[in-house]
Amino acid sequence: MICVNEYKPMVMPIFARKIIVGAVLLLLLPTIILFTYINSSRFLCKEKKEMRLTGQEMVYLRKALSRHVYYLAETIGERHHENPSSLDKSIDYIVHEFEQAGYSASFEYFGEANYRNVIAELPGVLKPDEVILVGAHYDTVWLSPGADDNASGVAVLLEIARIIRDRSLNKTIQFVAFGNEEQPFAAGPDMGSAVHASRARQDDTAIVAMFSLEMLGYYTDEPGSQHYPEIIGWLYPDKANFVGFVANLPSGKLLLQSLKSFRCNSDFPAEGLLIPENFVPDIRRSDHASFWDQNYPALLVTDTAFYRNENYHTLADMPDTLNYEKMAELTIGLISMLESLSGHPVD
Repeated sequence: MICVNEYKPMVMPIFARKIIVGAVLLLLLPTIILFTYINSSRFLCKEKKEMRLTGQEMVYLRKALSRHVYYLAETIGERHHENPSSLDKSIDYIVHEFEQAGYSASFEYFGEANYRNVIAELPGVLKPDEVILVGAHYDTVWLSPGADDNASGVAVLLEIARIIRDRSLNKTIQFVAFGNEEQPFAAGPDMGSAVHASRARQDDTAIVAMFSLEMLGYYTDEPGSQHYPEIIGWLYPDKANFVGFVANLPSGKLLLQSLKSFRCNSDFPAEGLLIPENFVPDIRRSDHASFWDQNYPALLVTDTAFYRNENYHTLADMPDTLNYEKMAELTIGLISMLESLSGHPVD
């Protein structure tokens, strides 16, 4: 035991502090470079090419997004392995919506309890072997209805699939509703996205881009409403009114392509983060990390979860806390981005 009157605080030598500060800045260099680049004039588009829906179509989209969230989070409620019927009801709903949009849904089974991922595909025309995967998990933690986490992601997934169904695109678009993203399965062998990514790698599936739709419904223009890991907060806005695109270093090229395409096709505020995984471990906390682990380029697309939404993983994560108008605008921007990344046969 150290006696109080004998304790002398350690003073770090100046040269040691300089080394630590230098190392931190070096690790942050990709983030700083990206932040500077995406906000430079070179990155700005000369002309917006935002996909336009009629007023009636936008009203329908907002209502559809709301309907999906209310059904999953309110009619069904918490959705996890301790309540298998809730997972079955969620799967039935997702399958029904895929089929209503004109897809043939299929299942990917895994685990002793026959957990399921739900898959629908829009085959590519010129490059069908190249896959752009859009995924969202449908399960929740215990004692949370999971409106933002992650009925919002599933809702956007379903509406992207519906609207894009009749488009002719060069690359295959694969839509996957993942099971078992939450604990106790997170980062384990029975995590739905881990199963899918591992099997894709074993089959040599050419996934050229993966987008994990994770919590996409919570937005506010209130100053000071957005928070960050302390080390990067000074780079980004303090209003929680944007969508974030997050990448590890190997996915940096995809981040630049995606963020540029999104901004060139939408006025919805968007921010990008490129940073080493081990520097901010929270960036691994969703399905995209399963694809990073299999060396696929993947992005987390998110409202930033607990960095803005205080209802995260609580009973208060209810459908009436979400902004469906913003979700609709975001959905249109993501569709335009996907079309741009895939390309059309006439391009």
